[in-house]
Amino acid sequence: MSNVQRVAGKWRALSTKCKSDSMVMYLRRAFLFAVAVMALTACGEVAQLPIEAGIGPHPQLPPPNPTLIPTVNIAPAKGWPEHGKPVAAPGMTVNAFAVGLDHPRWLYVLPNGDVLVAETNAPPRPEDGKGIKGWLMKQVLNKVGAGVPSANRITLLRDANGDGVAETRTVFIEGLHSPFGMALIGNDFYVANSDAVMRFPYVEGETRIIQPGTKVLDLPAGPINHHWTKNLLASRDGSRLYVTVGSNSNIAENGLDQEDGRAAIWEVDPMRGSYRIYASGLRNPNGLAWESVSGVLWTVVNERDELGSDLVPDYLTSVPDGSFFGWPYSYFGQHLDERVQPQRPDLVAKARMPDYALGSHAASLGLVFSKRSSWPAPFDNGVFIGQHGSWNRKPRSGYRVIFVPFRDGKPFGDPIDVLTGFISDDGDAFGRPVGVALDKHSALLVADDVGNIVWRVNGADHGPQ
Repeated sequence: MSNVQRVAGKWRALSTKCKSDSMVMYLRRAFLFAVAVMALTACGEVAQLPIEAGIGPHPQLPPPNPTLIPTVNIAPAKGWPEHGKPVAAPGMTVNAFAVGLDHPRWLYVLPNGDVLVAETNAPPRPEDGKGIKGWLMKQVLNKVGAGVPSANRITLLRDANGDGVAETRTVFIEGLHSPFGMALIGNDFYVANSDAVMRFPYVEGETRIIQPGTKVLDLPAGPINHHWTKNLLASRDGSRLYVTVGSNSNIAENGLDQEDGRAAIWEVDPMRGSYRIYASGLRNPNGLAWESVSGVLWTVVNERDELGSDLVPDYLTSVPDGSFFGWPYSYFGQHLDERVQPQRPDLVAKARMPDYALGSHAASLGLVFSKRSSWPAPFDNGVFIGQHGSWNRKPRSGYRVIFVPFRDGKPFGDPIDVLTGFISDDGDAFGRPVGVALDKHSALLVADDVGNIVWRVNGADHGPQ
C-alpha cells in the first residue's frame, strides 16, 4: 500500500465520523495538501555524486540544486529487533552497555568511571515549524523518532565489575530543561540546558544530586529555538567553558534578529557568568574536543539544507579564536549562498575553510579523540564521530559511527566505518548514533536515541578492554 493510499484511507475514516461540513472541507484540504507534498517529495532530486565525493579536505561542491519542496528521504524509526545490534569494524566487538533508556542523546564519563547519559529531546518551541515547511518538518521529526517528549534528566550508569555492561542505573539529576552537554570542573558539575548553563555541587562517587542547580548564564532559546542542543567542554585548566549554540534556522530565514549570539561557540567564564563569542558562522556545531598534542579546539558542524542532495557537506574543523566560518552567507569557505539577502561580502571574504568535509546531510554530532596508548592502529590517532543520519538526501547518508585518522595534528586519509548496520534492508532505522565518549578503559561508548541504547565498542583481541 502506498503512502497516498494510506492517507486516503485515514481521510475517509475521519470524514465519515464528521457531521460538520466545515470539518469535512478542512479534512479534504488537508488530504489534498498531504498528497501534493508526498507527490512532490517522491519526485525530488537525487544525488549525482557518491557520498565519498563530499568527504575529505577538498570535497567536490557542485552547483546548488534547490527544489520547490525539499528532498525528504527519511528512515522511519523502528528500533532494534531482539538480539539485534550494529555491525562493528573488523577486529572490534560491540555490546549493549545499557538498554531501555529514554531517547539518550549525549554522554559524559566522570573521573571515577561512572557514565552519565542525557535522556533528552527538544523543548516546547511554539513558533518553530509554522507554515507548510514547518508542518512537513514536524512529520519528518515524528517519523524519525525525534517527536517524543523530553525526559529532562541525566542518568548515571555504573559498571562496577568492569564487564562492559552497566549493572546499576540511577537518576543523577532530574527536572532539567532539555539538557545536553555536561562538564565537571573540580566539584562543580555543569549542565547545558537548552536555555541556560547550570551548575550543581558534585561529590565523587555519589549517584544522585538533589540540590538545586545555580544558573551560570542564559543561552539563546525562545519560542523558535530551532537548533536547541547546547554542548559543553571545559578548558584544559578548568577556567573556562566552551558552549556550542546552533543557528535558529536553516539560512536565517527567520530573520537575522533571531540569530543574535547563535551559530557560534561561546567562551564562558563560569565564575563570573560572562561570555564572549569565541568563533562564529558555524551553522550547528555540536561535538567539541581538544587535540591532545597541540591543545587545539576541534568541532563537528551540521551544515545547511535544501541545496540538493550533494550540498552542503558537514565538516570537522579546528577552531581558532576569532574565526568565522561563513554561515549564513557562504559555505565551505567562500562559496556564496545566494538565498541569503542582503549578502555580506566583507564577512564572506573572512570565511575560513573547514579542515575536513564529512559528507552532505550526514548530521555529524558526537566527537571524541582516541587515546594512542589504548587503541591499535589505525585507531590510535584520530577522532570518532557519531553521524545521526540524513533526511534531506537521496540516497541517505550518515547512520553510522566513523573514525577519521589524524597525522601531525590534522585529518589524514579516508574515514573508516566503526559501527554500521543502523538501517534495515527495508529502509527503517534500527537506531541512530548521536554522542560518543571513551569510558575508563578507553572503550568507545555510543548513544543511540532510536534504539534507546548505549553501545560499547572495543578491540576483539587487543586494544581497550
